[in-house]
Amino acid sequence: MNRCSSLFSQMLGIVSRGDFSRKVKEFGTDRNSKGFSSWDQFVSMLFCQMAQAKSLREICGGLKSCLGKLVHLGVGRTPSKSNLSYSNKNRSWELYEAVFYDLLRSCRSSVPWNKKKFRFKNKLYSLDATVIDLCLSLYDWAKYKTTKGAVKLHMLLDHDIYLPTFVNITDGKVHEVNIAKMLNLPKGSIVAMDMGYNDYGMFYDWTMKCVWFVTRMKGNAKYRVVSRSKTPSGKKNILSDEIIEFTCFYARKDCSVQLRRVTVWNEEKSEEMVFLTNNMKLAASTIASIYKERWQIEIFFKMLKQNLKVKTFVGTSANAVKIQIWTALIALLLIKYLQFKARFAWSLSNLVAMLRWNLFTYRDIWEWLDNPFCSPPEEEYEQPELPLLDSIWTANRT
Repeated sequence: MNRCSSLFSQMLGIVSRGDFSRKVKEFGTDRNSKGFSSWDQFVSMLFCQMAQAKSLREICGGLKSCLGKLVHLGVGRTPSKSNLSYSNKNRSWELYEAVFYDLLRSCRSSVPWNKKKFRFKNKLYSLDATVIDLCLSLYDWAKYKTTKGAVKLHMLLDHDIYLPTFVNITDGKVHEVNIAKMLNLPKGSIVAMDMGYNDYGMFYDWTMKCVWFVTRMKGNAKYRVVSRSKTPSGKKNILSDEIIEFTCFYARKDCSVQLRRVTVWNEEKSEEMVFLTNNMKLAASTIASIYKERWQIEIFFKMLKQNLKVKTFVGTSANAVKIQIWTALIALLLIKYLQFKARFAWSLSNLVAMLRWNLFTYRDIWEWLDNPFCSPPEEEYEQPELPLLDSIWTANRT
């Protein structure tokens, strides 16, 4: 007899049903549900992510084939394609955004996650956006270029846990700086970002709020050197460390404060890299290391696109696309949580694959995570007695 439910059911158990129900009431997504609740839709879309279902037909068929195992998921009945399609089009994606942030707070409070890499006490973030290409004829709302559609996934990554603390999904035409200006960053935090976020007015506002940034400096920026600091003798890759101010009228009008320009030699690429920051206290080598840490958000985007379904979609409306992206982020958060809690040295891609093949396996998920290739204890299962072939043949003859 099974002592536990399926792995998929135990993964869903990490999501608080009480918090989920409160969010459903807040957003009113169960109005006129007609037997297909928001929880049913959430389970269906999470199954889409974990099982890598390619269409509504595969989602509904996959769940229907496991009908006897759905009782542990809290699902009343398997969805039809029309019910799931209608729900993805009309139920607000904001429910899934709220579920993600609730789950993030819950997971963050229950485990210590990663130790800080840097010795300073400042909070470190990475800010970036990735483009997800779409067919403009099918997704006519996703404006990007004349003959090309796209959505942009804007993200602020927390380097304490390497998970996003801010996500915004827009069409491809929205510039990254417009989203960056919406952020309410804590005082003393440091933001690493690429050259696409160069906005002198934003730099001035952040400096006034004591929010520090590290970015690449544009090659055509006009400035004058106010002072130079001596480069450390032990750091041969630090070429210069200067305090500058802009001389261009518009740049000086938007950003009247002095900034710091650090030039570093990159051995790997055999090129100079020029960084711009408003932090005057950290060592030049630390400034370079902070920008190098920005690569973690690129790794996160790559991990999301390779392991979950955010490049092809089962719905064409803006609401359906956003629901699928938010459920992908929820699935990734659950997988990262399991990866952290496991004693087995899982790579994320292997964990995703093994979970996909064992979604409806009846094993204790924590024992399975620590010993995935061991046979389950015999007492977990009560093997049914199978009739002998001779008795079957005898019965058929009579």
